[in-house]
Amino acid sequence: MAIAVTGSTADAESEGVDAPDLRIFVFALFFIFGGITSLNDVIIPKLKELFTLNYFQAMLVQSAFFGAYFIFSIPAAAIVRKSGYMRTAAIGLIMMTAGCLLFVPASLSGTFAMFLLALFVLAAGITTVQVVSNPLISMLGAPASAPSRLTFAQAFNSLGTTIFPYVGSLLILGSLATVDVTTLSGAALDAYRTQETQVVVRTYLGLAAALMVVAAVVWTRRNRLPQVSADDAGILRAFDLLKRQRFGFGALCIFLYVGAEVAIGSIIVNYLMEANIMGLGQQAAGELVPLYWGGALVGRFIGAYVLRLVSPGMVLTGVSVAVIALLLISGSGSGALAGWSLLAIGLFNAIMFPTIFTLASVGLGKRAAEGSGVICVAIVGGAIIPPLTGRVADIMGSLQIALVVPALCYMVIAAFGLYAHRNRALA
Repeated sequence: MAIAVTGSTADAESEGVDAPDLRIFVFALFFIFGGITSLNDVIIPKLKELFTLNYFQAMLVQSAFFGAYFIFSIPAAAIVRKSGYMRTAAIGLIMMTAGCLLFVPASLSGTFAMFLLALFVLAAGITTVQVVSNPLISMLGAPASAPSRLTFAQAFNSLGTTIFPYVGSLLILGSLATVDVTTLSGAALDAYRTQETQVVVRTYLGLAAALMVVAAVVWTRRNRLPQVSADDAGILRAFDLLKRQRFGFGALCIFLYVGAEVAIGSIIVNYLMEANIMGLGQQAAGELVPLYWGGALVGRFIGAYVLRLVSPGMVLTGVSVAVIALLLISGSGSGALAGWSLLAIGLFNAIMFPTIFTLASVGLGKRAAEGSGVICVAIVGGAIIPPLTGRVADIMGSLQIALVVPALCYMVIAAFGLYAHRNRALA
């Protein structure tokens, strides 16, 4: 998932900074925060099992995580303006480290709420780092090649979302005990949860150690870049852009797209475990999650070529219709075909975020940075659509029926593609 960010880098971008080592650092950041975000898809079935949660409750993992985007995007942009890019990146990495370390008290407490708190703090750090990353990519090199650098960086993001879930499924889901949690209570239940969540703790402690090293390296380079020069007048003023029909429609689609993408990724493990689908065990199902995110890595390269030949609006509509068709197969079918159809959605998701963002931003001119900030806030869809999907699954007693929620999201996105195509003369 590509991320739009706030902040103005016009002065720096007009010149460009030749710093190959910093470009490698930013690519690494894309890999790290992409991978950590996708780990939620592995944690959800683990916590659902241990805390005997329904689907709505389990999806609160995504609410805690993506809710941070809504709360921290604008403050993070303010930190960039005050402290500069590299210092803000270090602050974000330290916040991510703190979130990882909070998994220790979460495990000791044996309460689901503490895990949500740890995920929220972790996501706040990721939000801060993401607010820094895209402007840095634009600055670190010639302005003319900025789009190619950003595409390359997003490939690293997809690489992280492909690798981390597979490793996470081995470390976290592979060790799940065979004890029936519903037979335990009181101290025995608390002890069991503490014991079983240790695999989660160890995974995130390893991440914390790596993040501390990266933060230290970043801090040694805190003075490498010039300070940000930007107009701070009324940063919240950006939200009046939502009154513009094209931009408002696009921001809504970002909200729906991120929510639908995250909702589908969150239910993959449980969906593939269902007897009428593929009947897999938790670890085996978890090991297939990377195919969903890996599809985005492949689709990004295919999409980059197709977008040169076909109107972006029509491409967006086309891939949205393809996803709706796949959801219909997964929602009404059974067996391996239904399972593979759900996994194949990642391939068609690949170009959606950057395409929606680009089409929504047409005509913003000098207010493009403000629009970018609003779209970053719209990522909060990842906190709302997944629990809604979970609620439908609980009420209807079926994950297959719940797929209607993301399907409706993609219908709106398809309509936006047609709208943008018909109004392409405004570009």
